[in-house]
Formats: sequence, C-alpha cells, structure tokens
Amino acid sequence: MAGSSSDRIEKALARIEAAAAARAFSSERIVRRHAALRKRIETAVASLDELIAREGRSD
Repeated sequence: MAGSSSDRIEKALARIEAAAAARAFSSERIVRRHAALRKRIETAVASLDELIAREGRSD
C-alpha cells in the first residue's frame, strides 16, 4: 500500500494548500473553499479514527 488513507489525505491537503497559496492573490474564493474542504476532511478523518478505535476495542 502506498501509505495510509490519512497520509494520502494529508498529502492531498498539502497540494491544495500549495495551490491555494499560489493563487491566493487572484482568487480569495479558492482559499475559502479550501478552508471549508479542509474542515470537512478533518471531521471525516476524526470520525474514521473514532470508528477504527471503537472497532479495535471490540475485538
């Protein structure tokens, strides 16, 4: 496997952040959308972590 899901998500977010930073001067909208996406991804990853932890405790 080429890395865990959270590693791939973090790498994708880093690419998005880099792209947003490069274009921030011309498009504030990209920055706002990125922030919203990042929050949603963080929430999803936290939910997945919680689910995985729960599954681990039930074994």
